[in-house]
Amino acid sequence: MSVPVEKRLSLNLDITSRYLWRGQCWGGNYVAVQPSIEYAATSKLTLGFWATTNFKSDYFYPDGVSAYKGYQEIDFYLYYQLTDFLQFQLWDYYWPSVSKVEGVDNSYFNYGTNGSKTVDAILYFDFSEGYQYPFNATISTLVQGNDYRYNSNGEKPKRNFTTYLELGYTFTFFENSSPKFLQDITVSPYVGAVLNNKAAYYTYADYDKVSWVNLSLDISKDIAIGSNINMPLSLTYIHNGATKNTEIFGKNFIVATLSLSY
Repeated sequence: MSVPVEKRLSLNLDITSRYLWRGQCWGGNYVAVQPSIEYAATSKLTLGFWATTNFKSDYFYPDGVSAYKGYQEIDFYLYYQLTDFLQFQLWDYYWPSVSKVEGVDNSYFNYGTNGSKTVDAILYFDFSEGYQYPFNATISTLVQGNDYRYNSNGEKPKRNFTTYLELGYTFTFFENSSPKFLQDITVSPYVGAVLNNKAAYYTYADYDKVSWVNLSLDISKDIAIGSNINMPLSLTYIHNGATKNTEIFGKNFIVATLSLSY
């Protein structure tokens, strides 16, 4: 007789001072709300949903600058635990414009050159539990959707397979500290780079060379408030080290995030 697999539903709500993804600023300097749901189908397979919005209805800033003001995104994903330290992830990104834009087709199943969909295949290495050195690493490659490069005439689109690498490390301080509010503070530096951005998928990055878009330092603490509800708090500094295409929002950001997790 087989032992039934314990299934678990996890709910999370992030309220963040602005939305940055891998050094990319989406939606300007506006507060974003980001709900997520995860379901552990088996001990190795997790299915999830994640979304973000800043509730702005104007797609671009009124001065005509090519920068996003209103931004929304809906993602579905799965995690599969290959080993105790290696996880395969598959993300389906859907980032429709908040208003109609000429030449953009926001149809949900449009993975073509004029669509708002991308599929990201990720290998995630995590040595934070049970290993001497608590580092993690991400290898991300876009395998489907609107990730195309063009020839010099702007014709003949070809899939680019844009790839992003990231390395992080977690320091845990004050584990046995008194007072208790200092316990379990984590400090995590990250270094992330886009290797081949010829499709310009990473808007605020270099297009013709390796681009160090995500040099960040995160300070966080998880606060338990009872009834299986946690309230993680984090403060993150992000430096986008790209040499070009960062003029609109700049290179340096500070992001504060409050979460509720169940």
